[in-house]
Amino acid sequence: MSSASSQSSSVLVVQLTDSHLFAEADGTLLGMPTRASLDAVVELVLSEQPAIDLVLATGDLSQDGTVESYQAFRDVSDRLDAPKRWIPGNHDELREMSIAAQNSDFLEPVVDIGQWRITMLDSAVSGSVPGYLEDTQLQLLAQALSEAPQRHHLVCLHHHPVPIGAAWMEPIGLRNPDALFAVLERFPQVRAVLWGHVHQAFDQSVHGLRLLASPSTCIQFAPNSVDFGLDSAAPGYRWLRLHHDGQIETGVSRVDPDLFEVDVNGAGY
Repeated sequence: MSSASSQSSSVLVVQLTDSHLFAEADGTLLGMPTRASLDAVVELVLSEQPAIDLVLATGDLSQDGTVESYQAFRDVSDRLDAPKRWIPGNHDELREMSIAAQNSDFLEPVVDIGQWRITMLDSAVSGSVPGYLEDTQLQLLAQALSEAPQRHHLVCLHHHPVPIGAAWMEPIGLRNPDALFAVLERFPQVRAVLWGHVHQAFDQSVHGLRLLASPSTCIQFAPNSVDFGLDSAAPGYRWLRLHHDGQIETGVSRVDPDLFEVDVNGAGY
């Protein structure tokens, strides 16, 4: 566990997710040049968020699982002058990610910042699209929560733990959400759960717990779709202002929609 410097009253967190980078700088995903789109999103963050306290990368940093793709993510995101934390998604390769994260604390799962503790859970399963939280991850979460009862908590993972209204995505979310929520329900200081994977914005509250998902820095999935479908919405990111009293302000921001075109007729990725 480590600490990050912060303002005393609130901290600003930026989430970058589902960048799907390739070893090749000009690699594309359904017509989207993913490294260029990540660069554009980072440029937008720089223009909108002058004082960031923490950057969270919530999985699928890479599309091809190469060390070069993770190094590219590191190079582009390093333009943001703030501590960073990474977790893998279903397209990621943890070994290669770890190589690119050498000499950093990117893969440390727990960070204290301001009055908050943020826990990064690994829900990726090698060779599988759906996610699963192994007992070691659930134990990590329970320990992180129990050891900081005085802090507000944000819990992050890659896979969605609740239905988001897209039927085709339901089989590829978190396979054991009940186990996650069984831990969370024991600790009333948990304020929010944040994830990636779904390539779209999502914001609901259930019994005082904020449930949040965010746009990809590349392609966007069509909301409320029965079958796989792409949306024409632009790449983007989520920002979160975490206040000392446990309140959360959050929003999504996107790049100029004219910067990139995507093949909305794409049948999968």
